[in-house]
Amino acid sequence: MRILSLLCVCFLSSFVSNVSAQVVEKVFDILGRDSLSVQRNITVSDSDSIRLVDIQAELAAAKLNEANLRMEVEQMKLAAFVADSLKLAKQKHRIDSLRIVTQGIPVVVDNDTLFYFYAKRGGHTPQQRAENVANDITELGKRFNLQPDSLYIESSDIVTDVMYDNKVIVSFTDLDGLWENCSRDQLAASKRLVIVEKLRLMKEEHGMLQLCKRIIYFVLVLIGQFLLFWGTNWLFRKLKVRIVRLRNTRLKPFSIQDYELLDTQKQVKLLIFLANLVRYVFMFLQLLLTVPLLFSIFPQTKSLAYLLLSYIWEPIRSILVGIVSYIPNLFTIFVIYMAIRYLVRLVRYLAGEVQSERLKLRGFYPDWAIPTYHIIRFLLYAFMIAMIYPYLPGSNSGVFQGISVFVGLIVSLGSSTVIGNIIAGLVITYMRPFKIGDRIKLNDTTGNVVEKTPLVTRIRTPKNEVVTIPNSFVMSSHTVNFSQSAREYGLIIHSEVSIGYDVPWRVVNKLLIEAALNTPGVVDDPRPFVLSTSLSDWYPVYQVNAYIKDADCLAEIYSDLHQNIQDRFNEAGVEIMSPHYMAVRDGNASTIPSNENIAEDEI
Repeated sequence: MRILSLLCVCFLSSFVSNVSAQVVEKVFDILGRDSLSVQRNITVSDSDSIRLVDIQAELAAAKLNEANLRMEVEQMKLAAFVADSLKLAKQKHRIDSLRIVTQGIPVVVDNDTLFYFYAKRGGHTPQQRAENVANDITELGKRFNLQPDSLYIESSDIVTDVMYDNKVIVSFTDLDGLWENCSRDQLAASKRLVIVEKLRLMKEEHGMLQLCKRIIYFVLVLIGQFLLFWGTNWLFRKLKVRIVRLRNTRLKPFSIQDYELLDTQKQVKLLIFLANLVRYVFMFLQLLLTVPLLFSIFPQTKSLAYLLLSYIWEPIRSILVGIVSYIPNLFTIFVIYMAIRYLVRLVRYLAGEVQSERLKLRGFYPDWAIPTYHIIRFLLYAFMIAMIYPYLPGSNSGVFQGISVFVGLIVSLGSSTVIGNIIAGLVITYMRPFKIGDRIKLNDTTGNVVEKTPLVTRIRTPKNEVVTIPNSFVMSSHTVNFSQSAREYGLIIHSEVSIGYDVPWRVVNKLLIEAALNTPGVVDDPRPFVLSTSLSDWYPVYQVNAYIKDADCLAEIYSDLHQNIQDRFNEAGVEIMSPHYMAVRDGNASTIPSNENIAEDEI
């Protein structure tokens, strides 16, 4: 608006000046012609006098018009000045109100803040202006032939520039001056001094003397790094010699029971390897500190030094920050773990009490205690993992969740048989078909149960053969438990003999009962008994039955019973009709062994 007013004033001034010049020229032209006409005509006529009077009247009117135009121009200038003053006052009032809440954008050069920008200019924001000025000053300060005092100021109608070698370093407008409570020329002059002082410092820093010093520092750092490497290798060689000497002095073979895990030679190799590893780690740390130090010596590579340090420090800082920020979650995990741990201990104590029958629960058998404890412990730990999972680092990431789903899918698809055996093991536990140590018969396998796991059951046969049977097979098969019957009411063993019809059955029953009572492992109460199971064409069949309490000795008891039966029948002179014998003799000798043969067998 102010510019438009100034243009109007200039136009009116030029217009008035042109009009005045034309009037004067016309008057002089008339007067000149009149003078010539007077010289030519000595006599003046009345018509000429009238014309002269008209011209003078026109000249007076022109002067009056010129004065009026000048007055109008002055009035327009005054109005424009008043309008500009009002606009300026409004802008200043607005800027004063914004200055409280508006922060300036600093122009930072080498970590030094020179001045601030508050206003836009030419479509550039204050941030862009500050960055461009900082870059120009930095580039100018790195020149070897820099003359800071050559910085000068040029002003135009709308802007004041601080320049160096026909290059604009920074420009200030009237709005910038309002923000600083001064004119733009005053602002440019004050900021020029600030820039000059900064350029002088930068010239000293980037001068030839400083360059020589930096080169010397660079060489000294290289020499120091070489000496550190040499010293590290020298210490390693000395340490290696000491380690080798320890083989014959202090080092002793390291053994676990009868197995020699590490002899002295292996210990020496392990110590040398660890020392060599420490050496390389120490040398690597030296390089991590030396390389950024070398780059930081020269200003041109100082940013690269900071970049290298950031590559080293940022991972370390992120790890440390992550550890510090993870401490609350870690504390929560610790509290959950300790609570579950002591709860498991409580369940284990109760299971021990139930197993030892100090604590009795109605309908709950003592042999259920430990399996139930294992199930509850598994469920508690599973619940603990479910509670801890959200507090694990990275648990919210898609990768972590995808891996968890993938692992769960693999387990679910590939472990159907395993899960079936585990479920069968649980069912077998609470079915109580057998216990550890029981003598059982599982299909064609007979033996003692030596191990019962969630997946399989292991049986040791009387021939010391260990048979591993999956729990799912145990569930689908019938099981005979000899030990349970023997413990509760006695296990009945039986054996059959065939005696001829010529021997009274009472004699046979007496001999069989005597043979059973004389058998080790057979109890007297209840007493053995004999059953006549069949009357065949050639002989009747007698079955002797006896009670035993120790099912583990079943094979030995059967063997002793059969031996006693033979002895008792041979002593009584009763012939056992197995294999088949006919009652009519045809000259064959009796099957009863003679006393001589018995004596020879005993010998």
